Amino acid sequence: MKLEQLLSCLPEGSVSGDSDIEITSLCYDSRNIAPGGLFFALRGVKSDGSEFVEAAVKGGAVAIVADRPCAVAGVTVVQVPDARRAMSLMAALFHGTPTAGIPVVGITGTNGKTTTSYLVEGILEQAGFPSAVLGTISYRFGATTLPAPNTTPESVDLQRILRELVDLGARGAVMEVSSHSLEQHRPDGCLFDVALFTNLTRDHLDYHLDMESYFNSKLRLFTDLLAATSEKPLRRAVVNLDDPYGERIARAATAPVLTYAMAGAADLTVTEAEFSVHGISCRISTPVGEIAIKSELLGRFNLYNILGAVGAGLALGFSREAIRAGIEGHKRVPGRLERVESGEGITVLVDYAHTGDALENVLSTIAELKTDRIITIFGCGGDRDKGKRPVMGEIAARYSDLAVVTSDNPRTEEPRAIIEDVRGGILPLGLREYSIEELAGGFQEKGFATIESRRAAVRAAILAARPGDIVVLAGKGHEDYQIVGTEKFHFDDREEAAAALKLRG
Repeated sequence: MKLEQLLSCLPEGSVSGDSDIEITSLCYDSRNIAPGGLFFALRGVKSDGSEFVEAAVKGGAVAIVADRPCAVAGVTVVQVPDARRAMSLMAALFHGTPTAGIPVVGITGTNGKTTTSYLVEGILEQAGFPSAVLGTISYRFGATTLPAPNTTPESVDLQRILRELVDLGARGAVMEVSSHSLEQHRPDGCLFDVALFTNLTRDHLDYHLDMESYFNSKLRLFTDLLAATSEKPLRRAVVNLDDPYGERIARAATAPVLTYAMAGAADLTVTEAEFSVHGISCRISTPVGEIAIKSELLGRFNLYNILGAVGAGLALGFSREAIRAGIEGHKRVPGRLERVESGEGITVLVDYAHTGDALENVLSTIAELKTDRIITIFGCGGDRDKGKRPVMGEIAARYSDLAVVTSDNPRTEEPRAIIEDVRGGILPLGLREYSIEELAGGFQEKGFATIESRRAAVRAAILAARPGDIVVLAGKGHEDYQIVGTEKFHFDDREEAAAALKLRG
């Protein structure tokens, strides 16, 4: 594509050099540049793309996009107010705007995005729109699954992946839209039909610094990215009004809003609900009539996910029957209260809960369904928000008969230091602290333990369990790795739990 054509999508920008040149690829990493490529010099958290312009030119870049002066002899330079936004818009155009002709649902919030995306995928499938799903677990459509290093990939990668999956036959798309991506304009080139807000609780404050900044990044999906366009003149927002931030989003949204709630008045409400170890049975009141649903998902927090998915289906104009069938056809989300088979009479569940709110949702649900004790194994990631560590410690210890604090992804922090931060939230409860040796004989009194090795922690907890107990492995969910220092090692909670269960024999 000619550079001049790509520049047509930018609201403003100045060009130094020839714009009638052919662009063969887009790149934001100078190590991956190819001859004929357009290089975006982005400001990063740890580095500045302007430092790599010369390397990009040596690698074959014929043009540079930057948001500051960046003169390079013999190379066209495009200066724009925001290089990340320019990259997002140009990437969409370069790949033929893959979201233009299909229904696209963007889901944002702290918790519930992944499960809700699977439910919306089921609804789209039932309505005749087999869809690509991009999120925390993977980027996929049909038999094609791509790894997901980020919940929402960089815009160049995002548009390329969407193009690939649409060309494979995807007739719709469901995207988890992270706060980082919204702050960095990664999804700006996507044409959303529906934007869905689940909730907002403390997370990612190592990046956003405070809750208001975190909220404002989420808000962009409902303001900047949901305004009517010629391609999609009718767009909708679906918003959880039981979350206090939901009311603010509903007021600010630039598209008509469909609301849902269980505690107050909304467009979608629950008239009846039953929760058991087998799932949820509910009746939902909607503007087009009542929908009765039975789901294998567990707990009240998953009923919120169901409400959000129903709202997305209605916002897209789908029938009540397609919505019901889409949700009831959903069976499992990897790492979301995922069962590990046990013949020992012990229920073992693996969940991604890695924030205080998510952990409380999971454990309060388990507390309602339990027949005996709750044992929780969890940790907190290194190089991330330290403020949530004691909060999660207190929640785990309060709900559990035994809370085992261990490593998650310590990254470049000392695992023991992270554990001590978590322990700070447990100590005020005055609980007994067990050693790993003491747990070998089981436990009777409510308490906690700190075991740095996650493998050892999983084994100690499962060996200490008795028939009737529920063991929850929280924090890593679908992840099949552990990051120690800067290296990534294979580690899967589901595999570790299965191995520990075999030791009981």
